[in-house]
This record gives sequence, C-alpha cells and structure tokens, in this order.
Amino acid sequence: MKIVEHIPIVRGAPTTASPARVTAILHDVRDRGDSALHDWSEQLDGGVPPAWTVPSDVLADAWNSLPQTDRDALDHAARNIRTFAEAQKLSLQALEIEIEPGVFAGQRIVPVDRVACYVPGGRYPLPSTVLMTVIPALAAGVANVVVLTPPKQKGWPDKHILAAAYRAGATAVHPVGGAQGIAAAAYGTESIAAVDLIVGPGNAWVTEAKRQVYGIVGIDALAGPSEVMVLCDAHADVQTVAADLLAQAEHDPDAEAIAVTDDPAFANQLVVEVNRQLELLPTRDIAAQSIERHGRIVVVADRAAMVALANARAPEHLEIVTQDALELAAQCTSYGGLFIGHDAAEVLGDYCTGPSHVLPTGRAGRYTGGLSALTFLKVLSTQRANPGAASHLAKTAAHLARLEGLEAHARAAEERK
Repeated sequence: MKIVEHIPIVRGAPTTASPARVTAILHDVRDRGDSALHDWSEQLDGGVPPAWTVPSDVLADAWNSLPQTDRDALDHAARNIRTFAEAQKLSLQALEIEIEPGVFAGQRIVPVDRVACYVPGGRYPLPSTVLMTVIPALAAGVANVVVLTPPKQKGWPDKHILAAAYRAGATAVHPVGGAQGIAAAAYGTESIAAVDLIVGPGNAWVTEAKRQVYGIVGIDALAGPSEVMVLCDAHADVQTVAADLLAQAEHDPDAEAIAVTDDPAFANQLVVEVNRQLELLPTRDIAAQSIERHGRIVVVADRAAMVALANARAPEHLEIVTQDALELAAQCTSYGGLFIGHDAAEVLGDYCTGPSHVLPTGRAGRYTGGLSALTFLKVLSTQRANPGAASHLAKTAAHLARLEGLEAHARAAEERK
C-alpha cells in the first residue's frame, strides 16, 4: 500500500463489457424471449436451469435447510432493514396546499408496480443484497418484487440467495443473470414479466445492460467497483483501519480502499499493519491486487483538507475515525453511506444496520444517495381549482404563453377566465 500526498479526483474506468455484445444479447432476448434465454444461459452460464421461475417449495426448502444460526442472522438483518425502510417511507408524505384562494397544489406518493432486484451470484453470492433490495421495495408498497440471480450450472441459484428471497418475501425468483437477465426484466419473455424498475449491483455486463435499457425501464444507478475512504488521525486504532481497508479490497481486484490522515506517523504504521493482516487473509490473492492497484494512504495537511478530499471524491463508503468524528461528519456532504466513529463499521452497514448497502460509486454520491424505500416511490403532483378560482392564474398563464409564441396555450388558459 502506497503513501501519497494526493490522488486523482476522477478515477480511471476499469475494464468494461463490450457495448456491442451487450446490445446483441438485449435485442436477441427482446426478439426471441425464452429461446434466447435458453441459448445465452447455455453459452454463458454453462447450463440451463430447470425452469425460469424457482418453485415456491424450492425456496422454502432452501430456507429450512439452513442451520439455525444462518436463519437467525438473516432474520436479524431483515428486521433492521425493514424497520429502517418503513421509517424512510413515512418520511415522505402526501400533501396539498392552497397556493391561492381556491387553487390547490399537492403531491401523491405512489409505489412503482413491478420491480426486479438483481443479485450477483458469481465470486461471492450475496444473500445480503437480496434483503437490501427486496425489503425496501416491499416496505415502499411495491406489489411485485422479483429477484434476478444467476443459476448454478444446470441448477437453481445459490441456496443462501434462495433462502434470503424466501425470508424477504420476494414475489418470485428468476434464475437468470447477466445481460440476458436484464433484458428479460426490461422486455419480458414468455416466462418472465417485464418490470418498471431494475435495481441492484452487478458486474460490468449487468451495468452496461442497465445503461442500455434505461428509458425502457427505470434503473437505480450504474454501479462501479466498490470503494471505501477512511478519514483517520493519530487517535484511530491502526488495526481497525487496516481491517476496514482490507474488507473493501477483498471484494474485487478493482475495488478501491483509501485512507486519508493528517498524521504521517500513523500512515507509516498503517502500511505495516495492512501488509501484516494481508498475509493472514484467506482472500489475499484478490485483496492484494486491489491494494496494489488502487490502495492508497493520502497524507494531508489538516482536517479541512480531509473534508475537501472526501467531498471531491464522493466515495461509496466514507468512514470517519477521528477524535472529532461528529464535527467532521457535519462537514461531509458527498458520499454513498457515512459511518461515524470507531464502532460504526462499514461492514456492519453491509449486512445489518438497516440502510441499504446498494450505494452510488464513481463519484455519483455528488448528486444522488443510495437505494432506499424512496427509490421505489413516485412523487406525483396534483392540481385542482374551485369553480372560478383560476381566473387570476389564467391571465398570467396566457401572458407567459404568448411570450413563448404558443397561442393555443394562451387561449386554453383564457377558457378559465
């Protein structure tokens, strides 16, 4: 892990999927439906699942087959995620106000009807992502919430993913992944109904497919490699900071783990500690690549420089492990998820604190937040007027319409005089 004085604000893009090949997959599924799913699953996944929807008894069996300790952990996480998601939904309310006498403007809060939650099933199957996507959607009131996840070769998906879908209450699980899974959700096939919104993380092929179908369906975000930035000072525990950096690094060789400190001595200690822990890590082959390619310890002059770098970089996960953590947190405005203090570990947020771990990457935290119950809600405006109450507004609307050269608009407004 390198000690540096600065890092580029805009990170170079990792290797991406071929847009043309993704387009070919999307169009093939759009045009041929289940037959195309069969062919692409055979080619890319090494086999075709027994059906395009996992039977309910298979989901129940997956749940019942887990050790009680596994079920208890999924239960604990699910309860916290639902508690937080329900509170989020309540924070957004319908309203109506009287703008002028007899003229009312308002908003309704309406859930999306059909949602697909993509859950990776590759290097690390992620049952936690099932909970983090399905539960907020259901808490928002979405009627149909399906899971898309890759099958194992000629079989059903990972049993922990199936069990999590059962516990979360997903409407259905479709054993199809990659660009072909995104295509099925966007366009629909004989066996898989089209949805209105696709959410959840995925590899470069999934991300490129989501980018191409945006507009046909809604998407939550275009996910890139995972990121953590830890703001730390001489009061931080060097073992803990090193552990948090490596927790991020083991995701993927393209994952990014960055520490920012105003103490050069701490930086030197952190290099030693990261290397020590890395040698003992079962996933060191992956983590070492991430640390070598993208791991950095940035030494800055003061606290103000820490905050400035965090806000400019807008990391997916921002940890603040300093003596004045609450004070610094108040100054940080761009991030996916914020973790304040020694015990607010990012890895706890990954699993069971409550907020979803599906967060913006690649500096998208400058303009958006992470997936939440609000992701699945539409804020729809309403307008109404009592008889005769709109005459004053009609005069203003007609004047502005003629300024824009839209005479029909003006005349339609004047019908309300």
